[in-house]
Amino acid sequence: MRDQLKATRDAALALVLAHVELAKAEAGQIAGEVGRVAALGALAIVLVIFAVFLFVIGVSLGVGEWILGSMGWGVLHGVLLFLSVAMAAVLGGLGTSPRRIGGALLVSIVVAIVLGVVLGLNLLNHLYTAVGDRLGLAVDPGIRPLLVGMVLIGFLGLLAGIAAAVMMDASAGGRFVALAGMTVLSVVVGAFTAITFGPQIGAGIGIAVGYVTWIVLMGIDVMRTGIDLEALKNRFYPVQTIDTSKETLEWLQKRMPPGIGS
Repeated sequence: MRDQLKATRDAALALVLAHVELAKAEAGQIAGEVGRVAALGALAIVLVIFAVFLFVIGVSLGVGEWILGSMGWGVLHGVLLFLSVAMAAVLGGLGTSPRRIGGALLVSIVVAIVLGVVLGLNLLNHLYTAVGDRLGLAVDPGIRPLLVGMVLIGFLGLLAGIAAAVMMDASAGGRFVALAGMTVLSVVVGAFTAITFGPQIGAGIGIAVGYVTWIVLMGIDVMRTGIDLEALKNRFYPVQTIDTSKETLEWLQKRMPPGIGS
């Protein structure tokens, strides 16, 4: 009887060990399949991301080459697109309202369209030419729009600089720098807008300035409103759980008999 019980025990132990080994083998096989599926899934995700990037870059280069006349526009616009979207994503993650980001985008689109139309149709060049012709300036007609643009826009910049200097809370040196800077910048803008660009280059400049405008407006918005650090901390700090736990602990301490938990 004793030998029979020992044999039965050994057989049961061997059966258990066999089941354990089978479970180990099957677990290893399952782990291998999980790793294989995970690797293939990761590869698929990477390829999809690569395809999206390739599509965006290809469209950008195609638009630059076929519509704007140069692949360089596609490179520039693609870089500005990624930078502006990245900035929008970072600000959105930090808690900036999507409405404010979208508002800045809308303004930048309007700027891009208006500037593209104005430069593409050489509207300012025509304006400077008409002003020069009306004034009868004794200047070579080829450079007359350039001179009128520099003087006209420069004068407007001078007036804006005077207004800014008067309103500034700064020293005389700071006011002079603001006045001179706005005047010089306006003269440069006047000279730039007097150039006859044509539809392709005008559209390319308008799109590029639109992207830059979006980036600048988002930056100004952050500088003006700042980042709500308290709200940002609350998004990653379990305030409600901690406060609830403290309340529960206080409730338990009040109901414990004296001497317990002290």
